[in-house]
Order: sequence, then C-alpha cells, then structure tokens
Amino acid sequence: MQLTRRRVEAGDPLAVPAHVTLLGPTEIPTANLPIVERHLASVAAAHLPFTLHLRGTGTFRPVTQVVFVAVAAGISECELLASAIAATPGLHRQTRFPYHPHVTVAQDVAPEALDKAYEDLADFSAMFEVESFTLFSHSGQARWQPRRDFRLGG
Repeated sequence: MQLTRRRVEAGDPLAVPAHVTLLGPTEIPTANLPIVERHLASVAAAHLPFTLHLRGTGTFRPVTQVVFVAVAAGISECELLASAIAATPGLHRQTRFPYHPHVTVAQDVAPEALDKAYEDLADFSAMFEVESFTLFSHSGQARWQPRRDFRLGG
C-alpha cells in the first residue's frame, strides 16, 4: 500500500503496515486472551461496516514527532470502536493523549523526512469500506503479527 511504502521511505524504523489504531500496544497476559477475544467479537458484532475516507496530512509536532494522513470521514465510527475496545474487561491501559484516528506515515525520523512526508501526501485521498478490525500480537522478538480478524456486524 502507498502509505506503508511512504513510511518506509521516510526511514521510519517501525515501518509497520498502514493502519488506524483502535487501541495502542497493551500488554495482555496469555491467560486473558480468550476473554479479550470474546469481548472483541462482541464489539465487532455490535458495530456495522462503515466508509473510511483518508484525506490530506496532519502532524502532532511539536508534542510528538509524527506526521499522519487524516481521517476525513469515519471518525465517529473509529471513536466508538476504540471506546468499546478500551472497555475490554481486564484491560488497563494508561493513555498519554486523547484518541485521534489517523494513519501514521512518519514517526521519530529526521525533521526533513517529516516535512517531506507532510508535503508529499498533502493531496492524498482514499475512500474504502471498513468491514473488520484485526487483533495483532507481538512476542517481543519479531514484528507485529495479525492474530485474528473481527468482522463488523457479525
């Protein structure tokens, strides 16, 4: 995808595939995964598919060194999903900032790379249907790996 490639080109050491985060990295004991997955399945079943429109760029600078593609439509749907997911029993995640759906395209790279990503994607626009969300896991050894997809609307 174009946004993933752009993140790699910016020199981002994380360079994870393009995505809208609904819940940031959260440590979950292995024994709690079945509970979490049941809750995520119920969240997905209770929310309908929706259209996501990505358009233009934004930044969180100077607070954090991040450039992103903005969510122009589908914001409230992302917020509702994020809120429901955060209410998973047993999850206690301290957040530093309010939830703001976006797609990171450069993070913690040289200021020139942040500026270039911001300018290069200023006219970016894409619209697509969101029909599911994915739970990812990280062993501490390798990259984030998809664990399970949850289809919206059951």
